Amino acid sequence: MSPSPSAWFQCVAGCAGRHALNAVIYRCPRCDGLLEVVHDMDALRSRTPAEWRALFDARYGRTRYPYGSGVWSKMEWVQPHVEPDNVVSLFEGNTNLMAARRYGAQIGLEPDSLWVKQCGTSHTGSFKDLGMTVLVSSVQQMIREGKPVRAVACASTGDTSAALAAYGAAAGIPVVVLLPRGKISAAQLVQPLANGAIVCSLDTDFDGCMRVVQALTRDPTIYLANSMNSLRVEGQKTISTEIVQQLDWEVPDWVLVPGGNLGNVSAIAKGFLELRELGLIDRLPRIACCQAARANPLYRAYQRAAGEGRALAEQDFQPITAGATQASAIRIGDPVSLPKAVRALVACSGVVEQATEQELADAAARADRSGMFNCPHTGVALACLEKLVARSVIQPRERVVVISTAHGLKFTEFKARYHEGKHEFPSVYANEPVEMGARPEEVVAQIHEAISRALA
Repeated sequence: MSPSPSAWFQCVAGCAGRHALNAVIYRCPRCDGLLEVVHDMDALRSRTPAEWRALFDARYGRTRYPYGSGVWSKMEWVQPHVEPDNVVSLFEGNTNLMAARRYGAQIGLEPDSLWVKQCGTSHTGSFKDLGMTVLVSSVQQMIREGKPVRAVACASTGDTSAALAAYGAAAGIPVVVLLPRGKISAAQLVQPLANGAIVCSLDTDFDGCMRVVQALTRDPTIYLANSMNSLRVEGQKTISTEIVQQLDWEVPDWVLVPGGNLGNVSAIAKGFLELRELGLIDRLPRIACCQAARANPLYRAYQRAAGEGRALAEQDFQPITAGATQASAIRIGDPVSLPKAVRALVACSGVVEQATEQELADAAARADRSGMFNCPHTGVALACLEKLVARSVIQPRERVVVISTAHGLKFTEFKARYHEGKHEFPSVYANEPVEMGARPEEVVAQIHEAISRALA
């Protein structure tokens, strides 16, 4: 009889000991380091790579609950201890992998080289759904096992709070979100309000909110939902499986990821590493972590190491106070997931690049002109892509996947300011409405002129 899949928490620094996934624990009790979820790989090897591929393909997008979810279709690799009836899913994931042919050609890539993983088309409009379905499902399991969990809480720059509020509402679990006052978009603020969360607007930045939520969740009846809780990584790592599944089980050469708290960088690397360990792929992609220049502590650490001709190490990192950036969700100066991200970048031969405010805004607008509708964080990744292609770090024939983290509709103020020319820099790709009269012959003539200019 084949062994059943199982998993546990373990210290990333190598401290001895395993901790149950239904324990209220976020850090190693010996060294205070981060934890990660470790799976029994021998048990998972009871199926062959071909059998895993066939199982995942058979579940893809189907309606049998919860296996049609992009996350729970990989349930054995994610949270094998959660009973299917305790899963809280809104059929997240399975997001479009879009061929960005026109934009790719404009920046020097060959046809079919550039793909954009549209994680923002998930339920609440960001990739955070992937991790939150796992975390809230695990809490649901704890509650039904008799654990005294009263609420779940997070600090957020917007998208995390929206995802937690939605999944908490679906489960009927109270949600507390701590937001930095005046530093998130109106669309991001209204989501947790609409879903009935207890929304706390703090006079601080994200790092300050993070300090408060860690103090709050010292009470074991209030469960921490931030990315230092490695349950979320297990959902976010399924992005990697989706990518290779959508590419007919082939591995891209590069994956570009916007980086703030750095949970997604480490999650995506973990996904690819597990795929390779279980034989579904035979190589790893290179990962580029993309930061806003005003919130770039990892980029600074990477440059420090590169200047000395060596690999990035955790000791290179120094926290900063992040400055105001349009990419508000990654305005983080002291990322919680730093140790995991450094390890991930080393394993995947990664690089770190940065983008200025003008670069990220222009890249988002330029790509929008080819049919996308990008959030500013995706703009950071696209701007870094343009730089890496221009420097020949990324070659024209290499297959590249850019992770688009959120839907552009959550950041309409960012787009409106750009096209109205209200930023502190010139908007290279601005497009304003053309004011016209009402007489048909005059309007028709003006429209013909506009078409001619567009074709010029």
